[in-house]
Amino acid sequence: MKNLKKITLSILLTIAAIISVTAQSNKKTNLWKIEGDNIKTSYLFGTIHILPKSSFKISEKVKKAFDSCDRVTLELDMADPSFMADAMKLSMLEKDEELSSYMDASEYKLLDDYLKENVKVGLTAFNKLKPITLMSVIMMAKFKDEPLASYEMTFIEMSKTAKKDMDGLETYQDQLAAIDSQPYDEQIDTYIKMISEAEETDAIYNKMLKLYLAEDVDGIYDYTDEFMNGDIESKKRFLDDRNIKWIPKIGEFSREHSVFYGVGAAHLGGEQGVINLLKKAGYKVTPVLN
Repeated sequence: MKNLKKITLSILLTIAAIISVTAQSNKKTNLWKIEGDNIKTSYLFGTIHILPKSSFKISEKVKKAFDSCDRVTLELDMADPSFMADAMKLSMLEKDEELSSYMDASEYKLLDDYLKENVKVGLTAFNKLKPITLMSVIMMAKFKDEPLASYEMTFIEMSKTAKKDMDGLETYQDQLAAIDSQPYDEQIDTYIKMISEAEETDAIYNKMLKLYLAEDVDGIYDYTDEFMNGDIESKKRFLDDRNIKWIPKIGEFSREHSVFYGVGAAHLGGEQGVINLLKKAGYKVTPVLN
């Protein structure tokens, strides 16, 4: 059960690595100020959900913005005491389903061997869990030799210390629905490719991390557009539709509180990105450069 909880937490921190796939802006910054006649000044910060601890940092401008707000809202309210149990339940397959039924013998062997070598647990341990669990485990294996960090978990701890209340822009069920809309066998094909083409997978992640640390949101947009190959439906399902749903919630939450919003950086840019959608809704959104 302890291992399952760790796996589920990893899912929550890496799921956006699958669904956050585009960004575009005019300034190199991950932090934006939100202002409007009917809201209290709030901030929007783009995160990368999981990264090596050696690359993790929270700049002074982010600390200042965080401290100025009286509430914190992430994609998910992972500080909710019932959140973990609910997420674990939602991550399970139906009673008559098994993960192995969505792959052939060669795929099963490849995944089973990989898991045994890298996390010391075979595929049978995940046979009643949805395919997304494989994504989290592969990411865990990638960083098995170095400590990991998470902006989301850090903001949760900072919120507890500062006694700031927290919210989520969506539920884990909402987020998982975007993943579940893709056939399980297609999801598994993606994870097998991550293993069989490990060098390419590492190169993609490392390039994205480099762009993120440089706060180069335009670069993230250009690069993701390149390797997505114009998959408009996935972009709509995993990103645009969720962004649209967040805008009225941001307006509602910021009407009563000054809120620090932390969401995957790839949600910020593009015509259907959070920044542009907020502007269309009548809010003033400006880059915080220092």
